[in-house]
Amino acid sequence: MKTFVIAEAGVNHNGSLDLACQLIDAAKNAGADAVKFQTFKTERLVLEKTPKAEYQKVTTSADESQYEMLKKLELSFDEFRKLKQHCESIGIEFMSTGFDSESIGFLQSLDLARYKIPSGELTNAPLVWQVARQRKPIILSTGMASLGEIEFALAVICFALGQDNPPANKTQILQYFSQEVNRRPLANYVTLLHCTSSYPTQAQDVNLNAMQSMEKCFGVAVGYSDHTIGYVASLAAVAKGATVIEKHFTLSKDLPGPDHKASLDVQELTRFVADIRELDQMLGDGRKVPQTAEFCNRLIARQRLVALKAVKKGELFTPETLGTSRSVSGLDADLYWDLLYTKASYDYEAMEAVCHHQLNH
Repeated sequence: MKTFVIAEAGVNHNGSLDLACQLIDAAKNAGADAVKFQTFKTERLVLEKTPKAEYQKVTTSADESQYEMLKKLELSFDEFRKLKQHCESIGIEFMSTGFDSESIGFLQSLDLARYKIPSGELTNAPLVWQVARQRKPIILSTGMASLGEIEFALAVICFALGQDNPPANKTQILQYFSQEVNRRPLANYVTLLHCTSSYPTQAQDVNLNAMQSMEKCFGVAVGYSDHTIGYVASLAAVAKGATVIEKHFTLSKDLPGPDHKASLDVQELTRFVADIRELDQMLGDGRKVPQTAEFCNRLIARQRLVALKAVKKGELFTPETLGTSRSVSGLDADLYWDLLYTKASYDYEAMEAVCHHQLNH
């Protein structure tokens, strides 16, 4: 199965529509399935005095507030319309993560093929409800989350898929979710992305096995949002069953901004997608059968039954006269015991393959 690859542009456009279009072009040329941005109204997302995350203090001015940083990275709704149009014109899926109710409402007007709920909003039940009400596929990132928090987010999605009116309280959501028949639609709508919300993520914090734990626990498709340096973790995730991979990329790691240094550059993104496509081929369909490329070697590599010494017609085959050797003709070696102590059907020379006529003797 082909892995769905999301090239995460995020805010690496630095507030420039032109840079954003260049990111779209780069994602398309690299072979990604979708390019994703982040849509938000800064005043709805964060209070003015909220400090930055530690990694943001390293990659941007430490004196600047999170509000000030994000305001410079905000694109207008009209600019996002232009980005979607550009995506459509070159044939790559446009995606954007909405971080507030107004932005989600705007994204609904763009008729997106799918929605992405970021890790930070997983516990934002009203926003999760608003997204799920669109009844479109949802990719839900799970960074910083416990299984219980993920379960409740799924319960909200489940309720939104099955009910027209908002819930009266949390208990109503949980009661609805407790019925197995009500949970069934989730498998058709939700992909859970394993994610570690640390930038960049260190090897000891990746915990890829948690991805499969979520798959077993909730019975939905899983994927991986990769915040490591490089992309070994993404390849490992695909090998472990990820159906979606998301990775940040940038036009240059030297650009100012919070996410550039931990992102892939354009050349790396191209190799990243190519390696995932090759890995998709390597994984195959899971059936253990001889591959087409093996048949020529199978013919010469398998051992078959031979007469170790000259054997006269009517003479019994014994362990001293019946053995195996590589041969392009003759009976398969797994028939050794069937022929042992049976009479030869005709004269065999030493090291001659035992023929199929012997079975009818």
